[in-house]
Amino acid sequence: MRNVTVKTGTTEEFFARVRETAKQLDRGEVPEPEFTLTFEDPGDMFAVMTPARLELFRAAKAEPSSITAIAHRLKRDRSTVKRDVDILVAAGLLNIEEIPLPGHGRQKYVRATADRIQLQAVVA
Repeated sequence: MRNVTVKTGTTEEFFARVRETAKQLDRGEVPEPEFTLTFEDPGDMFAVMTPARLELFRAAKAEPSSITAIAHRLKRDRSTVKRDVDILVAAGLLNIEEIPLPGHGRQKYVRATADRIQLQAVVA
């Protein structure tokens, strides 16, 4: 697993990070692996990283399981949890893995892709 930073930032800051990584590669250095999800507006960040979705992330990290099982543990509606899972999968914070069931069939398991998420917001 990895650590994920979810933060606010400008396009210029993004390209500055990319340029620094390119310079490290040019020098033959191996850059420190990182996964950063950047939003230009703090409101957009908090629209994605809601308290309910953070709780869902924690539940999937603590005990990967099906959407139905996670919804039951969180005492939330399955369709709402599925919608939140889809958003966190698109953001790269959760992963859905199909596992074979004994006998026949397959079941989708939700797993966290990170050990932790670090939230950073700058409001100017």
